Amino acid sequence: MAMPKEAPEHGRRDSAEHPMESLLLKGAPGSPYTRKMLALLRFRRIPYRVVVPESPQLAGLPVAKVDLQPTFYLPGQQGELEAVTDSTPLLRRFETEYEGRHARPDDAVLALLDSILEDYADEWLTKALFHYRWHFAADRKRAGNIQPRWRRLTASDEQMAQISAGFIERQVERLRFVGSSPSTAAIIERSYQRFLGLFEDRLRNAPFLFGTRPAAADFAFYGQLSQLALSDPTPSALTLELAPRVYAWVGLMDDLSGCEPLEDGWGTREQLPSALGEILKEAGRIYVPVMLANARAVLKKTSSFSLDIEGACWTQNTFPYQAKCLTWLREEFKALTPADQALTRQLLSEFGCAALMDEQI
Repeated sequence: MAMPKEAPEHGRRDSAEHPMESLLLKGAPGSPYTRKMLALLRFRRIPYRVVVPESPQLAGLPVAKVDLQPTFYLPGQQGELEAVTDSTPLLRRFETEYEGRHARPDDAVLALLDSILEDYADEWLTKALFHYRWHFAADRKRAGNIQPRWRRLTASDEQMAQISAGFIERQVERLRFVGSSPSTAAIIERSYQRFLGLFEDRLRNAPFLFGTRPAAADFAFYGQLSQLALSDPTPSALTLELAPRVYAWVGLMDDLSGCEPLEDGWGTREQLPSALGEILKEAGRIYVPVMLANARAVLKKTSSFSLDIEGACWTQNTFPYQAKCLTWLREEFKALTPADQALTRQLLSEFGCAALMDEQI
């Protein structure tokens, strides 16, 4: 979920100088976006407190317009407390509010590539997560048995059996919202397996996507992989078999508070790693055409859309939020200098992602 690099100023702070000012957030272990933000907070050494949904500590706090996880409780522009969701604008807000150990490349071209990869993780890899979790029987059983208990740990076995059954039924019904169906299952699974191979190749030469320090996209990849690689049985076994480095990387990403990043750890625009380009090419292969088709459907106000992918018909419900993501990416591109736009367009053309910026909606 991408947003422009610039974010509203709420007052910059050095987290090391304010050890008692901890952020409060609502989240759960099975939420990839909660895991994304917790890993970010640990890396940036920003103090936090996390509570599970329905915790008594949330009594009297504002409610978000859409109940998503994580939900942060932060001061608004007028100082009033607000319930704030959506990991990407939160990540960028914290970039402006807290000094040091940043997670966004200083180079504007690299930052845009980082935004695209972050959005690819948040909006495409999450399809793999949802598909594997609710398409396969063993994964459904585990998720349905465990996830409801995070809210009701002390509920009786009889209560949980009924709750779990209803929870599984609702989640399986929602598969269609991410495009998972018998006709698209193979597309999602092949895409995930290709991604694993490409990310494994990247990790052969560097610990993070852009080099020796993590960027926003690393935390987004980690969020999805915290479930795909380490939680759900079917994709976990697949990840361990096909990409043991990726499997190990997910464990390391959980807490990077001890990582000491170098200022030039993101590398340079002149020497982009070829393996990073291959991951972007994979994004251009499926993520880009789906994002564009979805944006057209939103503009036409149709409830669903279809397109041909790898010789099969991809059909899913229209998702207005992803159209916003595309708009934010394009706004970040337009904010580049003419020279940086030209270089970025050249790079995206090489990676098969140029349509993300240039194709008419």
